[in-house]
Amino acid sequence: MRSASRSLAPAVAWIAAACLGVAAVAPSAARAADAELHPFPKRQRAPEFKPGLRWLNTEKPLTVESLRGKFVVLDFWTYCCINCMHMLPELAKLEQAYPNQVVVIGVHSAKFDGEKLDENVRQAVLRHRIAHPVVNDADHAIWDAYAVTSWPSIRIIDPEGNFIAGESGELRFEMLDRFLKDAIPHYRMNGTLDETPRTFATERLETEGVLRFPGKVAFDEANARLFIADSGNDRIVVAKVDPAAPARGTIEAVIGSGRTGRADGGFDSATFNHPQGLAVSAPGVLWIADTENHLLRRADLATRTVKTVAGTGAQAHGTWPGTRLDPARRQFVTHRPDGRYVGDPAKTPLNSPWDLCIHGGAVYVAMAGPHQIWRMPLDASEIGPYAGNGLEDVVDGKLLPKVPFQEGTASFAQPSGLATDGERLFVADSEGSSIRVVPLADAKGMVRGSVRTVVGTAGLEQDRLFTFGDVDGDAATARFQHPLGVAWNDGTIYVADTYNGKIKAIDAASGVVRTLAGAESANDLDEPAGIAFGVGRIWVADTNHHRIVVVNPADGSMETVELSTTAGRPQPEIMLAAAEAEERHLARPKAEPVRAAPVRVAPQLDADGIRTITIVVTPEPPKGWKLNELMPLKWEIEAIGEAGPVGAEALRHVFTVAKPKESFSVTLPLDGIQGSAELLLLVETGVCSVGAGECRPVATATRIPVTVASDGRPTGEVKLPLPKLAGSGGIPGLELFR
Repeated sequence: MRSASRSLAPAVAWIAAACLGVAAVAPSAARAADAELHPFPKRQRAPEFKPGLRWLNTEKPLTVESLRGKFVVLDFWTYCCINCMHMLPELAKLEQAYPNQVVVIGVHSAKFDGEKLDENVRQAVLRHRIAHPVVNDADHAIWDAYAVTSWPSIRIIDPEGNFIAGESGELRFEMLDRFLKDAIPHYRMNGTLDETPRTFATERLETEGVLRFPGKVAFDEANARLFIADSGNDRIVVAKVDPAAPARGTIEAVIGSGRTGRADGGFDSATFNHPQGLAVSAPGVLWIADTENHLLRRADLATRTVKTVAGTGAQAHGTWPGTRLDPARRQFVTHRPDGRYVGDPAKTPLNSPWDLCIHGGAVYVAMAGPHQIWRMPLDASEIGPYAGNGLEDVVDGKLLPKVPFQEGTASFAQPSGLATDGERLFVADSEGSSIRVVPLADAKGMVRGSVRTVVGTAGLEQDRLFTFGDVDGDAATARFQHPLGVAWNDGTIYVADTYNGKIKAIDAASGVVRTLAGAESANDLDEPAGIAFGVGRIWVADTNHHRIVVVNPADGSMETVELSTTAGRPQPEIMLAAAEAEERHLARPKAEPVRAAPVRVAPQLDADGIRTITIVVTPEPPKGWKLNELMPLKWEIEAIGEAGPVGAEALRHVFTVAKPKESFSVTLPLDGIQGSAELLLLVETGVCSVGAGECRPVATATRIPVTVASDGRPTGEVKLPLPKLAGSGGIPGLELFR
């Protein structure tokens, strides 16, 4: 059965190619002679990729033969899989460490029907910001050729085109790094390792609206506020809505700078990494599941600040809080006197928190990584599992086992959505395509009952993770396909049936399922991920359409929500600036831009692990003038044509150097590892005459050809000639377009 690996092994046990049933090629006499000296004596010719498949992030299909000279790391993944998502940053580190020796190829071998479609795979590549080539292996041809049986799996091809190793499960960069450090010297010595840079053309996404791949939504009924996890922009958008005209929202705040990171601080400087779940615990207090940072954050709308409350920033692996691994017994055992699975939130690593729900003074967390529901009091006094034995499955039963991973208790399969009716917690259990219900504690703190399935696959004897569909009807026959969100109102559970592109309604009493909106209507949905109920309407994050829609529960009619910074005035270009004021762009001088010398710069990792490049710019005032250190220098970057590897979030935003000196640094985040772009640098500053003390403002535009490559310099350098000044009148640099 093809299933996601749950191995707890602390180290990689590489599988020799000969063990995987791949057809062998008879070695030549020369090869036989040096077999004992070769680091991989059982190597076999790597199967060629099936022709005719859709390739992404590359201008043309790739072949094993065309990649000779490189180590090729095949990452077999499917975009629903949380374990596969965890592999992506590890592979990014690998690409950063070995840009000239390694080519990573994502082999997307789908689990769900919806994941087989070329465009859906492309959207996933963009959503996860994948920079390496990806092939859509929809019919599992490459999967079968390389004897893969689970997601994620790695297969490695050497520079000579031989299949040399593979493993399944979540692998860490350190494991892959050790393997390559041992393998590279042989191929470098025999001259078969090609260490020239190899670049690929990455997919680009252009969106016209405010949002980019919105994930979860939450609604504050008391204040008619809609909270949107603008996941693709690494921020939260807060909008006020009018219940009488719900399709219009006024943006009140933007939480986060839009840069990728995990910094606390003010709304304009705090950073996130693909935030998802949102929940309101009190007026003006928002809890945020910062999913890919593995953190829980708290935003205060009154003070406009963000604070990390739980998590260390590192992904948890294996150990439950309050336990330790006993090597002799080969199981986790408690080290707390009370035997509870809890720990200090600030010291407890988390694993992909995906959604949040507030009830009874606590925040409940859909912890997708360990397949559990966690609980933390709002005072952050402790945190730990509330339901789920940590085994990926759809099994009803008692909330928690006596021993971690013990069978016979409730199992979840990547829980990704939460809602409550005040007595029960409803769970969108995505990998099992099921909707589950979890009992909550009463006023006395007592929990009665067990986990059960409202609609789904728990009653099946087998294939519980691989039974799905698009079927309305009673609880026994209805089917979903990877639902990511749930909402509750007045006896009805509303479901974001993500891969079916629909909103469905479940009668909580009878379990009967009906389609309310989506797919078959003219105004369709594309992988909706978030759903909330408020002011009599259903609010849906239509993720791949980069929008929010509002659905009338009476008839399923939908409208797109127009977000604006002032009532009735859409602002589709709002990105990183605070919502209260529009960001003023620098005007472009009428004179033709100066062309700087080409810059070749190598990518670097910043403190948050983000790939960036840095260019040091040195303004050169005309003869007889100097920089005015008392006048702030402002700069802005545009792309001339395609932005190439430069991250779009860096473009069209004004930055200020309060006290300019001889030079200033332009640091740009990257979407890709390598590539070229031509950037336009706009600068407004001031100069003062050396002798007379006269000071004037100046503006200039400079075209900078930039190549990002591993063999570039750590820091690029650009000379910036400032425009010559006339005696007492015209200043060429100030003849601006308005």
